Amino acid sequence: MTSFLKPLLVAAAIGFSAPVLAQAAPLSVPAGEYVLDKTHASLTWQIKHLGLSNYTARFATYDAVINLNPADPTKSSVTVTIDPNSVRTDFPFPEKEDFDKVIATKFLKSGEHPKITFQSTGLTATGATTGKLTGNLTFLGVTKPVTLDVTLNGAKEHPMRKIPTLGFSAVGSINRADFGSTDLAGALGDDVKLIIEAEFFKK
Repeated sequence: MTSFLKPLLVAAAIGFSAPVLAQAAPLSVPAGEYVLDKTHASLTWQIKHLGLSNYTARFATYDAVINLNPADPTKSSVTVTIDPNSVRTDFPFPEKEDFDKVIATKFLKSGEHPKITFQSTGLTATGATTGKLTGNLTFLGVTKPVTLDVTLNGAKEHPMRKIPTLGFSAVGSINRADFGSTDLAGALGDDVKLIIEAEFFKK
């Protein structure tokens, strides 16, 4: 091997074997507080039912705030508050039963625990527009760490409102038994999948 080729091949081998460190791209919107655009947001959850389907419902009332650091988005934070009484199941026979109320009071224990909250503790980039958001979820009076896979869909001036706007998708799951939820164990799965779509505009 010629003397000038050897160092090039060594350098190439090191380059291919070295881990690639993901880094969040800086955002072209200003720093500050961003509030949830409730007209363009959804908070959906799914749970296995009798091993047959992924029963799907949602919350209708919730709020969220992002404190954004656009130079380094991983230093941003998010706070979320959910009203468990706002669960919506689209039960087809409301004249027979207020099923939303049953879920809220019996399964989500909304009388004892009127809020579900999430406070972020960290954000790790997995790509220029993706990351893992960790935080503490308080549900049924129990606080546990959870992780969401987050995708930044956009960060720009809203074309109609003419204000800085952010758009995100996020997915994750929790084990309801970890929070003391054991109603209908076996009939209902333990894992609850979370599916979130949200837009935020600068306050």
